[in-house]
Amino acid sequence: MKKLVLFAAVAVFGLTTMTAQEVRLGAKAGVNFASIGGDGTDGVDGRTSFHVGGLVEIPISEKFSVQPELLYSSQGAKSEYTEDFGFGVTADVEEKLKLDYINIPILAKFYVAEGFSLQAGPQIGFLVSANAEIEYSAEGESDSEDADVSDFYSGLDLGVGAGAGYRLNNGVFFQARYVLGLSNINDFEGSDDFKNQNNVIQVSVGYSF
Repeated sequence: MKKLVLFAAVAVFGLTTMTAQEVRLGAKAGVNFASIGGDGTDGVDGRTSFHVGGLVEIPISEKFSVQPELLYSSQGAKSEYTEDFGFGVTADVEEKLKLDYINIPILAKFYVAEGFSLQAGPQIGFLVSANAEIEYSAEGESDSEDADVSDFYSGLDLGVGAGAGYRLNNGVFFQARYVLGLSNINDFEGSDDFKNQNNVIQVSVGYSF
């Protein structure tokens, strides 16, 4: 897996050699509003987390460019409910599923006005870690447990993103993007009949030069 990630990163950022005098390099970070869609997700809430990484913008023409990115993205979902243990004993429960990825989106950017662009393109993600956390709270007492659940999730995630961005003359830019998951993130016995997808809204700020 590490070799695959390294190969993809080298291939993406190796594109800069094509137009070395014109490309822009940059870094970005921001907020993820992540959720999981598909089977059995009624009552499942989104999870707020973060993303951070770098990018290369490769101009093709005055109005059009290609922008590969390499991002660390923390995703997943959470749910909150009350569990009845019987004999009048109940507990508030919060479950969090934390899925962390190395994502490589490759976006087509079309500039519709000075500094303002519309962006869209495919994304491939490589699962870094998957953890489930459960917190119990009852009568002023609390407890928690967590587990590595990476064996139950696919190491590869495919999606498509679309959004918009605005770049100031000083190089600071702002982006908003929605990434729709296309592949089943589950990988356990019977998962072909139980499919879920990652969905993420990303709001970013960065700098390119």
